[in-house]
Amino acid sequence: MTIMEFRPLGYSGLKVPVLSFGTGTFGGRGEFFRAWGNSDVKEATRLVDICLDAGVNFFDTADVYSQGASEEILGKAIADRRSAVLISTKTTFPMGDGPNDLGSSRHHLLQACEASLRRLNTDYIDVYHMHGFDALTPVEETLKTLDTLVQSGKVRYIACSNFSGWHLMKSLAVSERYGWARYVAHQAYYSLVGREYEWELMPLALDQKVGTIVWSPLGWGRLTGKIRRSQPLPKVSRLHTTAEQGPPVADDYLYKVVEALDEVARETGKTVPQVALNWLLQRPTVANVIIGARNEEQLRQNLGAVGWKLSPEQIARLDAASEVTPVYPYWHQRQFATRNPLPVPEAA
Repeated sequence: MTIMEFRPLGYSGLKVPVLSFGTGTFGGRGEFFRAWGNSDVKEATRLVDICLDAGVNFFDTADVYSQGASEEILGKAIADRRSAVLISTKTTFPMGDGPNDLGSSRHHLLQACEASLRRLNTDYIDVYHMHGFDALTPVEETLKTLDTLVQSGKVRYIACSNFSGWHLMKSLAVSERYGWARYVAHQAYYSLVGREYEWELMPLALDQKVGTIVWSPLGWGRLTGKIRRSQPLPKVSRLHTTAEQGPPVADDYLYKVVEALDEVARETGKTVPQVALNWLLQRPTVANVIIGARNEEQLRQNLGAVGWKLSPEQIARLDAASEVTPVYPYWHQRQFATRNPLPVPEAA
């Protein structure tokens, strides 16, 4: 049996498993989330059981997932074992039609946190994320409110998601100035077909000791091993309904990366998703990778991404296949690498 690896979550004393389970598949309310999955309480409980048996005790959700249904179902699935698990949830996106039903204002954060606690049927949240940056609310207001929640014991650690580099750096500076709780983690999109995270956010995370929690590590469902050159999309795929909401990926680039993954998968005896996930687990700053699953079969396959490591040569091959020229100023900074060293080796 594989022993799950635990890593510190950024500049904190909290240790998290390298894999967490994303519960966006719980509930299935609305077309967008139905494309992810629609696990009910019974199936969700079974998936939680499998995770815990594998050493995965970290579960990620958000208030906006199926308009609260994901939190409700997760709360029921872990009802008698709350002390054995870590829960991450998020807020900021709209939860109603009112002008204050969104954002990171004091008004909304206090209301949203209480609502998440009720749905999760718990009296504390382990990691509370700002799901996006609210440029209309003063950063000081947001962070002071989050610090109050931490001091009250309702939130143990705070984190952000989908921030730009300056959003995160300004927030960290404000927290340091006033001695408030700081973001210990950044939940960010990162995959073999989406490496923009490396340009600005990874160097920042290294410098400021912010842990990375990776969402959509399989490139919005493109690295499942079912999408290949000259083949139609599989019948069941979120890309049929949600491709436009996800990150754009050029077909030729995708096929080049998948072909490199296929080659490494054959060498290792692993699946394409397992190779793609293992590559992420060896990147700087990555503390945790969120895996999702519509069913038990997918979950067990994704859990097979740990307990082994790609070789340096295999990593270099995947790096080369997925390398793209960065936008300005990052391509220019690479010409001055002696004073701007890259956080990961540049592909040959």
